Amino acid sequence: MCGIVGYLGKRNAAPIIIEGIKRLEYRGYDSSGIAILTKNGEMKLHKEAGKIIELERSLPAPSDIAGKLGIAHTRWATHGGPTAINAHPHTCCENHIALVHNGIIENYLNLKKKLLEKGHVFKSDTDTEVLAHLIGHLAKDKYDLSEIVREALNLVEGTFGIAVIDKNDPNKLVAARRGSPLILGIGDNEYFVTSDVNAIIIHTNKVIYLQDNEIVTITPDNFEITTMDNEIVDAKISEIDWDVSSIEKGDYEHFMLKEIFEQPTSVYNAFRGRLNKKLSTVRLGGLGMTGEEIRRIKRLQIIACGTSWHSALIGKHIIENLARIQVEVEYASEYRYRNPIIPADTIVLFISQSGETADTLAAMREAKAKGARVLGITNVIGSTIARESDGGVYIHAGTEIGVASTKAFTSQVTILTLLGVLLGRMKDLSPTFGASFIKELEKIPEKIQRILDDNDKILEIAKTIKDSSNALYLGRGANYPVALEGALKLKEISYIHAEGYPAAEMKHGPIALIDENMPVIVIAPEDAIYDKIISNLQEVKARQGRIISIATEGDDKISDISENVIFVPKTIHSLQPLLTVIPLQLLAYHVANLRGLDVDQPRNLAKSVTVE
Repeated sequence: MCGIVGYLGKRNAAPIIIEGIKRLEYRGYDSSGIAILTKNGEMKLHKEAGKIIELERSLPAPSDIAGKLGIAHTRWATHGGPTAINAHPHTCCENHIALVHNGIIENYLNLKKKLLEKGHVFKSDTDTEVLAHLIGHLAKDKYDLSEIVREALNLVEGTFGIAVIDKNDPNKLVAARRGSPLILGIGDNEYFVTSDVNAIIIHTNKVIYLQDNEIVTITPDNFEITTMDNEIVDAKISEIDWDVSSIEKGDYEHFMLKEIFEQPTSVYNAFRGRLNKKLSTVRLGGLGMTGEEIRRIKRLQIIACGTSWHSALIGKHIIENLARIQVEVEYASEYRYRNPIIPADTIVLFISQSGETADTLAAMREAKAKGARVLGITNVIGSTIARESDGGVYIHAGTEIGVASTKAFTSQVTILTLLGVLLGRMKDLSPTFGASFIKELEKIPEKIQRILDDNDKILEIAKTIKDSSNALYLGRGANYPVALEGALKLKEISYIHAEGYPAAEMKHGPIALIDENMPVIVIAPEDAIYDKIISNLQEVKARQGRIISIATEGDDKISDISENVIFVPKTIHSLQPLLTVIPLQLLAYHVANLRGLDVDQPRNLAKSVTVE
C-alpha cells in the first residue's frame, strides 16, 4: 500500500516523480506529496490531502521546484487521518531531512517519547514522522546520510520501504527495505527508487529488487547496495519485459473494465505452454519438484487473503475432485497468528497477486520456520513471495491496475485448475479424462469472450439494482466461492452491502432479509445439484426477492422464476467458476459506474496490502 518514487539524475526530478506516483495512485490515494532539493540547495516540500490532482494544482511554477533530486509519495492512511499534515514526505525539526515511507514502525511511540524528551516537536499523527526526526537527530553527530539511515533503522521495529534525502548531503538518495517492497531502477546516468515498477517502466526496464534489510545509496554517478551490517551486496540486475501499453487504459473508461475484457487473453496466458497433450497432463516446472515428490503429496494447505482466498476455495473444490487430495484453505491473517499444524507430506501453497501481501508473506515465513515446503502463486516476477518460496507458478496475468481484482482472480483459478490436473494425473485420473479436461480448458477463453459480448445486456440489468442498499449472492459447490467473490466486488466498488452465501444455508438466517427490495444474485449453472438450486430460487421467489440468475445457455426453466437471467456457455463443473464469475464482475462494475463512483480507486482501499 502507498506508493514511493525517488529520482536522482540529469533531468528535473519533479515531473518524473509526480508522473510516477500518478501511476501508483491505485496503491493509495488519500494524500500525496513531494520533496525536491532545488538547484540553489533549498528543500522544497509540497503536500496535499486528496488525490494527486490536488497536489498538482497546488504546485508552484516549475522553475521554483527545479532540481535533480526528489522523492514523492501517494498515501493510504494507517497512522493518522488523510490530511496534508499527515501526508508524506515528513521532515525533521530543522527541515533538512525529508523521508517517504511504506510500512509501519511498531515501536514509534517509544521512539517518539525519547525524541520529545530531547526537544523534538512533532506536527503529524504518523509513525513515519518519528523516523524522520530520528534520522535528523542522529545527523547532528554524523555527516554521511547512508550511515545515519543505517543507524536509525537498526533502532526501528516493524516494516519499511523508505527513501530519504538530506539538504546537507545534496548528491545522495538513500533507500532501504524491510518487509515492504522497494526497487532500484537504473537508467542512462539516472536512478530511480520505487515501490512498484509501474512508476518507472517508461524510463527504464533495468531494475534491482532490494531484499529485506538492504540499503541502497545512490549518487549521480553510481549506486551501492549494502546490508544493515554494512556488508556490500552484489545484486542482480533484472530486465522487465512489459509493454508500456499494459499500464495504460487505452480506449476503456476504467482500468477495471479493461482488465475484465483482457480475461480471454490472461486466462490463455495462464495455461499457455503448460499443457502436455501427449500425456494428457500439464507442466508446472516452477514447482521445483520431481514427479516422485509430487506423488507423495497427501494434503495441501492453501493460504491467502481477500480475492485470492476466494480463488483458493475454488482450488480446493477442483483439486479434491480431480486429485482426491485433502485441501485446507485458511486466511493468512489467521494462519500467521496461531500455531498451525503442518503434517508430513503436506505442501503449503500461498497465493498473492502482488507477491507482497503482508499477512500472506508472514504466514509463509511461519510455515517455512516449521519446516514445510512452501510454494507461491503470484503475478509479479521478483516479488518477495516469488523469491522466498521453494517454488511456484507465475499467473502471467499482466499488470493489474484496478484495485478490485478481476483478471488476476481468473488467472489464479486457472493455475489451481492446472495443479489439480497435474496432481490428478499423478494419482488416479485417467488419461482419457485428462485429455477431455484439457480440451475443454482450451475453449474457456473463447467462452469468456462470448460472455463479454453480452456486456450491454448486463449493463441494463445493472440499472435495475443500482439503487439497492443490500444484495445477496448464492451459489453451491465451486460456485459458492464465486458468490463470495461477486459480493466482494459489489461492496468494494459500489459500497452496496452484499453477502455471499451457500445457497442451501440461506434458510438458516439470511432468508429473513429477503423482500421485494432485495436483489438476489444466484449462480445456477446446470450441474449435478441444479435441481437443489432451483428449489432455493423458489424459496426466494416466494418472498418476493428480485432474482438475477447466472445460468447455462439453453436453460429455459430458470427464466420463469427469475427477474433477469445472464447466460454463460456450458462447460464441465470444475471450469464453471471461470465463466460464472465474469457476469458478476461486469455487474459490479456497471453498478458502481452508474452510481457515479470511482471504479478504479474505491474509498479506503488500496491495491497491494503491505501492512497488517
